[in-house]
Amino acid sequence: MLRSRTRAAISSARESGIHVVVVTGRMFRSVQPYLEQAGLDDPAVCYQGAAVADPVSGEFLLHVPIPLELAREAIAAVQEEGFGLNCYVDDELYVAEVTPEAERYATFQHLELRVVGPLLEWLERPPTKLVIVGDPERLDALGAELRARFGGRLFIAKSLPFFLELAHPDVSKGSGLQFVADRLGFRREQTIAFGDGENDLELIDWAGYSVAVGNAHPVVKARADLTCPPAEEEGVAQVLEAFLAR
Repeated sequence: MLRSRTRAAISSARESGIHVVVVTGRMFRSVQPYLEQAGLDDPAVCYQGAAVADPVSGEFLLHVPIPLELAREAIAAVQEEGFGLNCYVDDELYVAEVTPEAERYATFQHLELRVVGPLLEWLERPPTKLVIVGDPERLDALGAELRARFGGRLFIAKSLPFFLELAHPDVSKGSGLQFVADRLGFRREQTIAFGDGENDLELIDWAGYSVAVGNAHPVVKARADLTCPPAEEEGVAQVLEAFLAR
């Protein structure tokens, strides 16, 4: 649930003619309730930039899934290391079996798990992204192994310490926002981007001005132009208020 101060700041920004674009690693189905709460109708960048969706119709205006054979290779590699995966196809979440990790993820994202049995036998269409849920230190080690094995063939980044995400190598939050900018007619030099996770690096590098939220990963703070108060203090709303007051 968006807090009232954040909703008010977003509303004021939109009334001033400013585009407010949500850029997230989440699936569209998961982020849609927040778009509705904020009254946003600009395209939303989802799945780390692998999809851009129309908030009203739910139509994907852009979709860059992982090629099927590459996805199968990645699934096999992750399973060889003893991890399960979340697999996203057609804005639905599929798993081989219900595990504690999968249940925690689905609960956190308010999603329904669709159990399909062995993913390599089930998967017949390119997935939008793959996510591994687990212990942060084990995921760090797995991420290093996957980067060494797949090189530039996959986008690999953590969204939260316990989520390791895999997507098409050509996508990022920055590329997704570039698509929206081209569509809506604004430039990166006119853009302020907010981020907190490792998967936000391409986004804050793309924008003309970048803000790290107070509870952001240290690497994000190091790359951002400004650090605002943490999410608990509605730091994004505070920055919007200060900008509009000028």
